[in-house]
Amino acid sequence: MYLSFLLRGLIIGFSIAAPVGPIGVLCIRRTLAEGRARGLVSGLGAASADALYGCVAAFGLTLISDALVSQQEWLRLAGGVFLCYLGIKTLLTKPAQQPLAAAAGGLLGAYASTFFLTLTNPMTILSFAAVFAGLGLAGTGGDYGAAGVVVLGVFTGSALWWLLLSGAVSLVRQRFTSAGLQWVNRVAGAVITVFGLLALSSALW
Repeated sequence: MYLSFLLRGLIIGFSIAAPVGPIGVLCIRRTLAEGRARGLVSGLGAASADALYGCVAAFGLTLISDALVSQQEWLRLAGGVFLCYLGIKTLLTKPAQQPLAAAAGGLLGAYASTFFLTLTNPMTILSFAAVFAGLGLAGTGGDYGAAGVVVLGVFTGSALWWLLLSGAVSLVRQRFTSAGLQWVNRVAGAVITVFGLLALSSALW
């Protein structure tokens, strides 16, 4: 029985992570400019936030989800400001000639930034609530074991997407010259900044 919940969790996690948004752009840019480890860890930060929201949906924690949705303007504002900061920082960053060493501090920062950005997106919890309801998983009928298996599946599915994405992008990194990586920074920075401005505009108007 639990295998069915695990598979559905995998599908949910993978399908919600797969659409390329600001986190995807950030993961691709970090993989190209800073190495596969930074890109993968960035994705795992998003996967952890997905699992946390999956936990809210799977365990039927409506009080938490209602509180998050009620504060969505402030969450969008915080996320938008942080996206603009990351976008401008990326635009101004000079590319490294070699992938950066996987220092613990750098990896922690990469993880924390995408974890925070995913948490501040109120659409994430709404997406999870809608998908869980559609699959008949909302609250999992009070079965905490099933709920835990679903959350594990969500994290695994999301992490699988980021593993595939960072792995695929890392395969082509060596083809980029320093000038090419500079353009990656510029394009990624511009795209991330636009996402940030859109988040700010949706929060303010």
